[in-house]
Amino acid sequence: MKFPKLHTLKSVADIIGSEYVGPDDFPVHGMNEIHVVEPGDIVFVDHPKYYDKALESAATVVLINKKVDCPEGKALLISDDPFRDFNRLTQHFRPFTSASSAVSDTAKIGEGTVIQPNVFIGHHVTIGKNCVIHANVAIYDNAVIGDNVTIHSGTVLGADAFYYKNRPEGFDKLLSGGRVVIEDDVCLGASCTIDKGVTGDTTIGKGTKIDNQVHVGHDTVIGKKCLIAAQTGIAGCVVIEDEVTLWGQVGIRSDVKIASKAVVMAQSGVSKSLEKGKQYFGTPAQEAREAMKNLAGIRFLPEIIKKLK
Repeated sequence: MKFPKLHTLKSVADIIGSEYVGPDDFPVHGMNEIHVVEPGDIVFVDHPKYYDKALESAATVVLINKKVDCPEGKALLISDDPFRDFNRLTQHFRPFTSASSAVSDTAKIGEGTVIQPNVFIGHHVTIGKNCVIHANVAIYDNAVIGDNVTIHSGTVLGADAFYYKNRPEGFDKLLSGGRVVIEDDVCLGASCTIDKGVTGDTTIGKGTKIDNQVHVGHDTVIGKKCLIAAQTGIAGCVVIEDEVTLWGQVGIRSDVKIASKAVVMAQSGVSKSLEKGKQYFGTPAQEAREAMKNLAGIRFLPEIIKKLK
């Protein structure tokens, strides 16, 4: 998430009331999670296990809960609770603004696009040309939708990320300030849910077709010309490359990559990254031919056990 204008280290520290290490005028351009940070971004870290990863990342400002040696060319924000203060920054730079109409005055809708009754379109949404948005779709703030997109009834674009910190008093939510980006020629079925990124974008690539009742978690990137069947669940921060096929009721854990043209057969559970152009089946998913052999072998278990008695 980039800030509307350039800020300084001191001005950001003043927002959250933190100490800092670095020049007062050190430039700060935005804030992001570790997997999408760029130079000029703030990243937060609150566990020693991940200190080095954050300090060595592309981020040039690290919001951290301990005074450490500051890498050359970077700056630190010292906080007793980086998770809390990252939320404070999200609230400051991307605050929630309630709606006063079904379609926000700030929304931009392209020529030839049809908006059916009872659609909600939030602030600063952009919708391209020749789209069809069916009844009872909800499009939250800042979403970007390309040309020739069809979205069927009951679909929600831009719900919050499912991201919590477990504290003694209960689960503390990490606020979402990212977006949903739907590229050209995408079709989304009925009752799909596409969560926005925490600070970055959840992206559905050009020409991808998604069936009914599919969930896509925060910051996931789906490539071009993918085919995703009904009741598939995709966790956050997944990368699905171009022309991947996911059949019905596939489940995918967070932080994995499915390489281009892979096919995952129905009711499979993906727990690790999958290679290009191969077919997979089972839970955990493995190459389909091997999985089928294993299933066939199970049929002989009763006979083998009987012989062993």
